[in-house]
Amino acid sequence: MLEIRNIFKSYGNLRVLDDVSLSVSEKEIVTIVGPSGAGKTTLLQIAGTLDRPDSGRVIYDGVDVGGMKDRRLSEFRNRQIGFIFQFHQLMPEFTALENAAMPALIAGDSRKAAFAKAEELLGLLGLGDRLRHKPSEMSGGERQRTAIARALVNSPRVVFADEPTGSLDSRNRDEIRRLIADLRDRLGQTFVVVTHDPTVAAIADRVVNMADGRIVTPPPAC
Repeated sequence: MLEIRNIFKSYGNLRVLDDVSLSVSEKEIVTIVGPSGAGKTTLLQIAGTLDRPDSGRVIYDGVDVGGMKDRRLSEFRNRQIGFIFQFHQLMPEFTALENAAMPALIAGDSRKAAFAKAEELLGLLGLGDRLRHKPSEMSGGERQRTAIARALVNSPRVVFADEPTGSLDSRNRDEIRRLIADLRDRLGQTFVVVTHDPTVAAIADRVVNMADGRIVTPPPAC
């Protein structure tokens, strides 16, 4: 479903990604792990079309998205890709329902349709009684679940998550980890997750190790 081929990326004289290739299958959970500075987040941003590589290809269902103009690429991203970040990045002036519906509204869905999809997802994530609450009125776990609903509202082909449990306490980390696994099983959702959390890596179908801008094979366990 997603192929990343021979990606190079530098910022000035610093090479961040060095000939990285990766494929992701539909309904797969892939976690990307490695030390800080390994290039994990940069790879996620390029795979998610938030940034462009210096060279290499990002291919969705056989279509090389690198050739898309900015407007078409933005439309593709909105419809086909969801994002979850370490910090929820909800808009504080809007309710959980409004935040979760926002990508569908941007995509051109009617207010009624967008809110119906958002309400269904928030209910699925256990937030049916928090629809009218603003982020300041919700716990950290509730805010992150709202962010997950926002990522899913357009039924994307893949969700990219960058340290989705990094700002949470242990109870909420466990909750988000279980939700990711459950959403794959119930909705057939594909996830690519950058994480330092071994409990998140443990639910993955495949763990990708990165170091110094490359995908590496980890040493055998002692």
